[in-house]
Amino acid sequence: MNYLSAKEVATQWGITRRRVQVLCEEGRIQGAFKISAVWVIPKEANKPEDKRKIKKTSNE
Repeated sequence: MNYLSAKEVATQWGITRRRVQVLCEEGRIQGAFKISAVWVIPKEANKPEDKRKIKKTSNE
């Protein structure tokens, strides 16, 4: 299995490196693990859904 750094994944997904690190810390990226101070993420990992987005109801 090939792995990428948080910086490489951030570039692929169009988000910041820090956001990728937070997703890893929260356990939202399957297969990600930490070696010393570096997050290692499987190349095949999928970007998790952004739970920060607010869904509008049909009443709005």
